[in-house]
Amino acid sequence: MDKVRIDKWLWAARFYKTRSLAKQAIDGGKVHCDGQKVKPSKDICVGQTLTLRQGWDEKTIAVLVLSEQRRGAPEAQLLYAETEDSIRRRETETEQRRILRGSGVHSDHRPSKKERRQIHRFQNINDLDGQS
Repeated sequence: MDKVRIDKWLWAARFYKTRSLAKQAIDGGKVHCDGQKVKPSKDICVGQTLTLRQGWDEKTIAVLVLSEQRRGAPEAQLLYAETEDSIRRRETETEQRRILRGSGVHSDHRPSKKERRQIHRFQNINDLDGQS
């Protein structure tokens, strides 16, 4: 097997649950092959570099083995290798998101009528300060 469609390979490598989801991601511009936006029918070869965005994460992977059949997760992980730079970047971004998530003010309840009035009063004071 010399070439495989990129949507089939992404499905076989278990990046997407179905081929139609892989196709949607490719059409949506979330998958690039060697830095170029691709179509679902693009044939990929061993050694090519793919960049794919899944949620918040962007992964850069190298294609090691081609497959059209979807197998178990341990076998699917043998089809590709993620670059060290990609792993480091994802870990730092995840850490930054975790830190920022903890810095926000989260309430365990909805504001009461009194609290809502205080919020509106505070916002109106800040709006007036910005107009001076």
